[in-house]
Amino acid sequence: MNDLPDSPFAAGLDAGLREFVGYTMKRATSAVTADAARVLEPMGLRITTFSALSVICHSPGVRQTELAAALGMERSNSVAVIDKLEKAGWIARERKSTDRRAIALRPTTVGLARQKQARLALLAHEDRLFAGLTAAERRDLVKLLSKIEV
Repeated sequence: MNDLPDSPFAAGLDAGLREFVGYTMKRATSAVTADAARVLEPMGLRITTFSALSVICHSPGVRQTELAAALGMERSNSVAVIDKLEKAGWIARERKSTDRRAIALRPTTVGLARQKQARLALLAHEDRLFAGLTAAERRDLVKLLSKIEV
């Protein structure tokens, strides 16, 4: 018979790990991303596709390699994400006039609207999740996390 509780985390069995910043960040990241995925799913987006769409909307004409670098992903993985966005009608690929080998990515009108809708939904999601933090604490948290470089 199993004497363990259903959730070892609820029982505090991970208390010895809570001193580690990385462990606590992993737990927080899991909670935030799971809820963000739930928010984005009805809009046909995942966290990665939303991120790519946002970069393209804010930097029209960005090249595929630049997008991959900005998101810290392998170029081959970024192609699949770009394909999904293009198939949904949210972005368009076009050849750059200065370099025919380079592909520029541009948002469509529908893509701009979808990104705005998803952005607002994610802001509301973060307001719910981080309701226990003041606006200054949220800014400080972002600032501190931004200092972490690999």
